[in-house]
Amino acid sequence: SMNPSLRDAIAKAKANNMPNDNIDRSIKKAIGDSSSENYEDIIYEGYGAGGSAVIVETLTDNKNRTAGEVRHIFDKSGGSLGTSGSVSFMFDRKGIIAIEKSDNFSEDQLFEWILEAEADDMITSEEGYEVFTSTANFSKVKNVLSDKNIEFASAEVEFVPQSYITLDENKLASFQKMLDKFDDNDDVQNVYHNVENVE
Repeated sequence: SMNPSLRDAIAKAKANNMPNDNIDRSIKKAIGDSSSENYEDIIYEGYGAGGSAVIVETLTDNKNRTAGEVRHIFDKSGGSLGTSGSVSFMFDRKGIIAIEKSDNFSEDQLFEWILEAEADDMITSEEGYEVFTSTANFSKVKNVLSDKNIEFASAEVEFVPQSYITLDENKLASFQKMLDKFDDNDDVQNVYHNVENVE
C-alpha cells in the first residue's frame, strides 16, 4: 500500500501468470536479500528503421552489458542508439488502463466513474475500453475502479507517442525483428515506439 510502483508491478506479474514464488524471489533480489547484486532501472532511447523513435526500459545488474546489448540490437536492425532525451520528447508519459466490456457496467457508468476519479480520457472499441490518466492520478483511478469491482486486462504507466509513422514492408519487417530481439533480452522490460500497426 506504501509503494504504488511495486503494487502495479506485482499486479502486472500476476496478470501474466507469474508464480508467487518468482514474484517473492524478484522482490528479495531487488532489495538485496538473496544476493549482493544491485539492480538499476535504465531507459535507453534510439532510432529504429525509417527513423522510427524507440524507448527501451531495462532492469539490469550490469549496465555496461545491457548498454552494449541494446546498442547491438539497434545497430543490427538498421537503427542507432541515441542520447538521453533524443526521442522521449515525442512521447507523453501516461497511465493506461485496459478494461474488457462487461454486463456489470455500462459505458456511461464507466465514463462517469473515471471522470469522478479525474482520469484524462477514455477510448471505446469493440474489445473494450482504454482509460488514460496522468501519472499522478494513475493509482487513484485504478483504486476507484477496483472499488467498483472492475477487472483490468492491463494497467500500466507507459510512454505514448504523440504521433505515429508508417514504414514500408521491408523496413517494417526489419523493425519487427528488432522488437523480437528486444523481447528475447532478459534485461529489457518494456519497449515503446511510434510505428503504426506493430505490437
